[in-house]
Order: sequence, then structure tokens, then C-alpha cells
Amino acid sequence: MLPPFPDDTFPDTESEPFWFLGGRSRILLPGSKTNGALSVMEFLDTAGHAPPMHAHEDEDEVWIVLDGEVSFFVDDKRLDLHTGQIAHGPRGVPHSYLVRSESARLAVVFSPSRIEEWFSTNGTPATRLDEEPAPFDIGGILASADSFHLRVAGPPPTA
Repeated sequence: MLPPFPDDTFPDTESEPFWFLGGRSRILLPGSKTNGALSVMEFLDTAGHAPPMHAHEDEDEVWIVLDGEVSFFVDDKRLDLHTGQIAHGPRGVPHSYLVRSESARLAVVFSPSRIEEWFSTNGTPATRLDEEPAPFDIGGILASADSFHLRVAGPPPTA
């Protein structure tokens, strides 16, 4: 079970949390507030969570580990990070991550913005009362990826 996002970490966020691929997410800074220059999201995932290896053709991605231990996979490199560390996923380069601690919380910067719309469109609203993640349709999520220039490059990484 995932705890709720802390209310005091990003007090100015307007976005409501939503479930995405079994984790809890929210948009902290939408691209609409930066003229499309960047967007910032927050992800809260449990141990073993790993999205498929994928590449963003339009965005660079920067991961900031706010809490926990996470392995980042960028092309053929593995970076084992913990709270306070940062990693970069260049556009066009396959990448993913694997949560190694009980849970992990990440802030993720996308530049330029727009991909946050893909996440929110494919998410399911989350509430503080949710005890388990909402079910999701991976086929439907992946089918919508093409219009955001996101391509799957392989299965999720494993330990």
C-alpha cells in the first residue's frame, strides 16, 4: 500500500493525484505554466515497480530521488541512486527505473513539456482513501504513446 503524497513538500501544486501503471502520480508544474519549456511531475511507487524500457523522442528527462532507493537504466548503463541524487535520461535514449526500497518518491522534469498530458490522460483519479492502485490497461496506455512520440524499447528492468 502506498502512503499519500506529503501535503507540505510541494504546497503550490494544483494537480490532483492519479494512478498510473500501479503507482501514484501528480503534475506539479504543467507545461501550460512554462510556455511549454518544461513540466514537473511527482511519482510515488512501491518496491519492484518498473515501467517498460522506453524512449521519449521529444523530451529530455531528469529524475530526482526525493525518498527511497531507485536503479535507473539509461541505454546500457545502470545507476543506483538514493534520496537526494539525480539522473538524466536524454531524449531518444531508452531508459527506465526500478524501485529497490519499500517505496520511492521521485520528482521528474520533462523538457520540453507535453508528455504530462499522456500520463494524466491515461491515469485514474486517486484519493487518500485508496488502499490499492487502480487497475490499468497496458495495451490502451501503449496504444496512445505514438501520438506523444513515446516508444517502448523493451520489457521492464529487473533486479
